[in-house]
Amino acid sequence: MIPSLDQRLAHRAVPGLPFVMHQSWEQLLFLHWHFDPADIQRTLPPGLYVDVFEGRAWVAIVPFFMRGIRPRYSPTMPGLSDFLEANVRTYVHDEHGRSGVWFYSLDCNQALAVWTARTFFSLPYQRARMFASRTAGGIIHYHTQRRGDLDASQFSYRLHEKTHLAEPGSLEFFLAERYLLFAHTPRGLRIGQVNHVPYPLAEAQVDQWDSHLLTLAGLPKPNRPPDHVIGSPGVQVRVYPLVR
Repeated sequence: MIPSLDQRLAHRAVPGLPFVMHQSWEQLLFLHWHFDPADIQRTLPPGLYVDVFEGRAWVAIVPFFMRGIRPRYSPTMPGLSDFLEANVRTYVHDEHGRSGVWFYSLDCNQALAVWTARTFFSLPYQRARMFASRTAGGIIHYHTQRRGDLDASQFSYRLHEKTHLAEPGSLEFFLAERYLLFAHTPRGLRIGQVNHVPYPLAEAQVDQWDSHLLTLAGLPKPNRPPDHVIGSPGVQVRVYPLVR
């Protein structure tokens, strides 16, 4: 079943089960390339179908800052609660029309976060050497190098101060407004949900970008700049457990 707009909007609702974790996602950069849907479908596990906008599949590299990460009833912990993440994702739906994100990889520079996500959420987190800095003018310099990989990825970007919300039914809405993730677990396909306000979106000035993480995911190298670029100063997030 192809998801309707009403179904996509419904995912914003607060789930009817206890959340398990607090997170803050900050200074996000969304670099998107479009792909042939058939090429993306071949990379998906049984039970998932490529989600398309006007006939195109989309894949993103998303570098950002994870801040204040903690279990529901625990305080933040210095050295553990703040780290970096850069994920590679595409957009999918299941046979019931539930639309969400499929992650090819999630690079992270915090060992405990990698173990936790792999163990409890069956997500393909990867250890990486990562660091980032921000200039007085707001330019973010972001570096990630996957453990065991000789090549590093570099991103330099600045988010404009003015923000807006994605218009339902638009490409921005299709790409950014995602509240479900799918995970392939030993017990089969499972769904995780997050809850947050709609992303405040900002235009992004990108001075340096890299598509190496796409090739690490087994995807074809685009050999062109991103087809769509947007950013967000961030959102406060509640994370829910995996369910069927």
